[in-house]
Amino acid sequence: MAYSIHGENKHFGTPTNPAAPDQVPGGCSSGSAVAVAGGMVDFALGIDTIGGVRIPGSYCGVLAFRPSHAVVPNSGVIPVAPSLDTIGWFAKDPSVLRRVGHLLLRLPYADTRQPRHFYIADDCFEMSKVPARRLTQVVTKSVEKLFGRQVLGHVNLENYLASRIPSLRNYSNGQKNGDSKFSSLLALSRAMQFLHKHEFKDQHMEWINSVKLAVDACIVGNFSDDGELTINRSQDARKEVRVALNAFLKDDGILVIPTVLGCPPKLNARELSSSNYNVQTSCLTSLCSMSGCCQVTVPLGIHDKCPVSVSFIAKHGGDRFLLDTIQTMYATIQEQVGILANSNVSSKQAMSEEAAEAAKEKGNSAFKEKLWQKAINFYTEAIKLNSKVATYYSNRAAAFLELASYRQAEADCTSAIDIDPKSIKAYLRRGTAREMLGYYKEAVDDFSHALVLEPMNKTASVAINRLKKLFPNLSATSPCCCACQVHKL
Repeated sequence: MAYSIHGENKHFGTPTNPAAPDQVPGGCSSGSAVAVAGGMVDFALGIDTIGGVRIPGSYCGVLAFRPSHAVVPNSGVIPVAPSLDTIGWFAKDPSVLRRVGHLLLRLPYADTRQPRHFYIADDCFEMSKVPARRLTQVVTKSVEKLFGRQVLGHVNLENYLASRIPSLRNYSNGQKNGDSKFSSLLALSRAMQFLHKHEFKDQHMEWINSVKLAVDACIVGNFSDDGELTINRSQDARKEVRVALNAFLKDDGILVIPTVLGCPPKLNARELSSSNYNVQTSCLTSLCSMSGCCQVTVPLGIHDKCPVSVSFIAKHGGDRFLLDTIQTMYATIQEQVGILANSNVSSKQAMSEEAAEAAKEKGNSAFKEKLWQKAINFYTEAIKLNSKVATYYSNRAAAFLELASYRQAEADCTSAIDIDPKSIKAYLRRGTAREMLGYYKEAVDDFSHALVLEPMNKTASVAINRLKKLFPNLSATSPCCCACQVHKL
């Protein structure tokens, strides 16, 4: 029924993804994507309502184009949701993709226009399960080589949409705390889903009621009466997002986002039935489904043995411009993919280091919000990605202290000091942990170390004086010996 974005079909069998046979091919036009990816045809058509061309293009590792809404006639096509439906197509070769586009769009000859702005949607790449650098590095290097660094820019799409699309505020109700950082994109996704369900019901409900037992429960179970007000709001959101994106991109801008959340899910994976996974994926596809802008899925090689991609988006009506841009850039993009693959080890290390830093920053944010366990989880992730940074251990120790997990805090500080013998915070935090554990002499030693490294440190001075008042017989290591020990380390 062209209703799924995954491509699984329990009635006729799921098409085998040539690029990743254990993974889903994506839906709803998975057969067309598989035919192109498997080399059976040079190009194939599909229908894209909420991602039915873009997603299988990404999962199967081929180019996939969703043109601007209504620029290719839908005559002869059984509708899914007419205000969202668009004829799209797949190809491996960018020149074939462009030729098909020029025929379907009935474009006369015209000179190629170069893009003047590429906007990387940083917040969208934060959603991706593939390290952002793995995706954006290829794009930025290609753009710099062809058009110069000055055309590159960055945008927080969440903030932009929130300021330009007031109708999206109607969809924030009922959102759980921490459900999604990307509330405007989530709201746009919900508006799209309302329209999708409403128009699908309008087209097919009479037939579905006549053969109810033959229709999958996941389709019928999705139907509810959303009401005229909800539909009107969704239609308002669609109009507003088109105006907003057209104003942002103008005639010569391209927005760069991940096509999907990451690698294609495995066949029969739990996430395929996860509403959270489907909603997040729809957050990315809703931009063009709702705005009617044109979008192309661009394969970027392999990550974890699966195809990965990014998408380029141009304003509604910018189809020729987008097809020409892909034709111009594709060889350079693939060249950069090859360079990245050849420097695989260093790239993996760099990506791990970048991901570790990102995890640390998330841990810092959680710490500021007093979400101690959440902070510990992020710092632990950072340590797994890069175990050679003292700050990660020291920060996790601070969170352990807040939870009164003093032994864990002591162990983390020791690890931090082994890596960086001049880490003042690690000495202070280990001193605090040892004091709470009753190891008062060792605590004084740690505070003394901190004082040698930073003689004006008030925290260390106060702690030493406090402990000496409580325990007059305590004898700390002399500052001189302390300094010598630090020097030897």
